[in-house]
Amino acid sequence: MLAERQAVLLMGAVESYGLAVLVAALVGLAAVLSNRVSERLRIPTPAFFLLGAAVVSDLWPAAGRLSFATVEQVVTVALAIILFDGGMHIGWRRFRTAAVATVWVGVVGTLVTAGAIAVLAHVLFGFDWHVGLLLGTALAPTDPAVVFSVLGRREITGRSGVLLEGESGANDPVGIALLVALLGATGTGLSAVGDVAWEFTLQMAVGAAVGVAGGLALPWFMRRVPLPSEGLYALRVLASALAIYGAATVAHGSGFLAVFVAGILLGDERAPYKREITSFHSSLASLAEIVAFVMLGLTVRLRDLPDGHAWLIGLVLAVLLAFVIRPLLVGVVLWPVRLRFGERAFVLWTGLKGAVPILLGAFVVQAGTKDADRVYEIIFVVVAFSVIVQGGMVPSLARRLKVPLRTIDPEPWSLGVRFQHEPQGLHRFQVAAGSPAAGTVIDDLPLGEEAWISFIVRDGHLVPAQAQTRLRPGDEIVVLSGDEDEADLADLFTRQPVTAGRPSQADS
Repeated sequence: MLAERQAVLLMGAVESYGLAVLVAALVGLAAVLSNRVSERLRIPTPAFFLLGAAVVSDLWPAAGRLSFATVEQVVTVALAIILFDGGMHIGWRRFRTAAVATVWVGVVGTLVTAGAIAVLAHVLFGFDWHVGLLLGTALAPTDPAVVFSVLGRREITGRSGVLLEGESGANDPVGIALLVALLGATGTGLSAVGDVAWEFTLQMAVGAAVGVAGGLALPWFMRRVPLPSEGLYALRVLASALAIYGAATVAHGSGFLAVFVAGILLGDERAPYKREITSFHSSLASLAEIVAFVMLGLTVRLRDLPDGHAWLIGLVLAVLLAFVIRPLLVGVVLWPVRLRFGERAFVLWTGLKGAVPILLGAFVVQAGTKDADRVYEIIFVVVAFSVIVQGGMVPSLARRLKVPLRTIDPEPWSLGVRFQHEPQGLHRFQVAAGSPAAGTVIDDLPLGEEAWISFIVRDGHLVPAQAQTRLRPGDEIVVLSGDEDEADLADLFTRQPVTAGRPSQADS
């Protein structure tokens, strides 16, 4: 009898676990398929999971019984993955075209946004200055990953695309480091300001140093230490990125800045199975973004939003942030940066909120700060408004402002050649619009005597590389040349013309 009862209990446990696996698998399939719905409705994929998880937590309270410690830990790992992938996507070659401008907007823009929200929270809604600063800091960072989710298969090209991606990568670590410094500050007045400034500077300096060291060491490690299986290479890079985050954090630096810097330095490096590594991390980053939004949705009770007027405060701050604070204050910060009017307006509008405010809100709750729960609920409302309302307007706004976009059609079939050792003198480029090579026949290209174009891929088809073949923007080409010529070739095929505009020292 006892054995039968134990067997029944065991079967019940197995079935319950099977149900949990089924639900998780269905959620995963929904995450993958939601991109098609997102592309049609022009609403970012994370929005579905943010609101869906919030509804589930109201209808099924057991699903929302997550501790904020768990939310903080999971979203921390997710954000480290997102920033590392973002850095690899940018790469040093693209980043250096707008490095100074990106750092300038990412750092100063974050500080002025946090200060403006703090003032509004204090003046309009009576928050004390400390809570107002925490709320402002949590809402200051942006998340262009949400923008790219809205754009679907279209990618922002030119300087505005680099600036959007780079600003997010720069202001995420800045916002996190500033919030940690505010939570850890002791004393009052100038003493507290000094503590915050010192902690912030220390985190930025140590994070950047660890990121540079990791970004230089990782390519060497990838090339010199072979592994027995192709699948292990991507896992090794993932583990290395998380190790860089951990090392910087243990050294009292910004682990998020470290992984972003390391990703930038790794982005253009050649390494075994690099394409597979990049594809793996891109997919993982998309999943991490969804996980972060689900976490926020599950930890918010929609029925509690009217308490303390969290929904009203969040809505007012979201409107002011979108239509006043970012266009005016960040617009002043962005003024010295050389951009066309349409690109400038697009960058200012697309300062969307994403995973970072979720993490920072969890930090505030974990610290036991006054009004922490209300701050977290306000963050939910602001993020929801930003993703759904602002995000929904991004595609039409891009068309109206004539922001340079290019459509990236999926290419499920590939033709490749594997080498046991690193091939010497083999370079792959994509011809950029406005580059010296765009519109030029191969015979007129200044390739020198040692270089020649091996083949061209155009619109998914191979094109013969003949002397009179004229290159077009978007062509993917493989060039055989000496490794010492790579920088000159990169300038020939990928360098874009400087946009006419107001010159500035912030433009670099």
